[in-house]
Amino acid sequence: MEKLFSVFSAIVLFFSAGIYAQDREVPEVYLLTCGPGTETYSRWGHSALRIVDSMEGTDRVYNWGVFDFNTPAFAWKFARGRLEYMLGVSTYERFIQEYFLEGRWVQSQKINLEPRETAELMHLIGINLRPENVKYRYDFFYDDCSTRIRDLLEEAIGDSMVYPPEIFDEAPSFRFLTGKYLMTAPWLKLGIDLLMGSPGNKKASVRDRMFLPLDMQKGLSDIVINRNGKMIPLLQNPVTVLEKSLKTEKTSFLTSPLFVFSILLVIVIILSAVFRDLKSNRIIDILLFSVFSVLALMMIFFNFFTDHQQMRLNANAVWLNPFIILCLLSVILKRNWHTWFRMVFVLNVLWFFVLLIFPHSSNTAFMPLVLVLIVRSSARAGYPWNPLTLPEEE
Repeated sequence: MEKLFSVFSAIVLFFSAGIYAQDREVPEVYLLTCGPGTETYSRWGHSALRIVDSMEGTDRVYNWGVFDFNTPAFAWKFARGRLEYMLGVSTYERFIQEYFLEGRWVQSQKINLEPRETAELMHLIGINLRPENVKYRYDFFYDDCSTRIRDLLEEAIGDSMVYPPEIFDEAPSFRFLTGKYLMTAPWLKLGIDLLMGSPGNKKASVRDRMFLPLDMQKGLSDIVINRNGKMIPLLQNPVTVLEKSLKTEKTSFLTSPLFVFSILLVIVIILSAVFRDLKSNRIIDILLFSVFSVLALMMIFFNFFTDHQQMRLNANAVWLNPFIILCLLSVILKRNWHTWFRMVFVLNVLWFFVLLIFPHSSNTAFMPLVLVLIVRSSARAGYPWNPLTLPEEE
């Protein structure tokens, strides 16, 4: 009997060891979420996948946010929306060291995958690594370093992945989501609010919000996997790998766009009232309308000549309209083209009332600029009721 028991125990131990070894063969997958940095491209944080294969002795990080600053015509391709991002692979140690040097925090969360799901995920990553797939056309809202991870997890897990219920009435817009990370960078926020078109006003679902790494971390943490009727969290609790060592950025109202542009408006009003000769006003208007003409050209370019869908149908083109360019030509050529100045005046007055009625529809720092255009366009529009109206060009 003892001999039989010994044989039975040996068999049990053998199969237990085999099962344990089989478990050890399954790689572990982690979501890495990195805090915001100070560079423009790092303001929204970052996401990556870490895969630890103990049997192979590898610990790799897969990062879909790699781009090459040495790309020929880098700035032009970026402006046109044709800059290619790529999937990069590095060791976990190197990845962490990079974020340590940047002073950014990193959190790790194990993803609760079954062996077949892990195998499918690694297969999909292998497909991504093929030469024809390793590069992709970056889309800030719908195809970036975070959404690529979300899409791979959805494909690997399948219909068992259950999202939380949607409350669309409370859903934030893409514009709000983008701007909430820029409270300490008001000039960058101003630039994005200037260039972002009407697609930015669309409400973002829970899934849509995952284009932002920190929002994806929260969103994936709320997702469960249906395992034969039992709901298992997709992600385990976060573990802080690196603490933040960046100094907290400080902002001052005195250097904010709203304050700077308000000072500009006051200066323009004073100069318009004090200097009444054509020569002085010509210098003022050439300077102002040159700047506004550049902005008007940007509206034309980003509305019609870029692949950035987020910049299309930009309402800022109402006040930064092409008529401004004709106004500049009128000043340079010393022509009394009142019609174009009146067009600029009317459109900016209309836009000013829009900003008053819907103050949250645009960046408040634009209001002083709109008033600057109203003041200077009305001065050259030939309106008899305006005390700032300039004499006719000879």
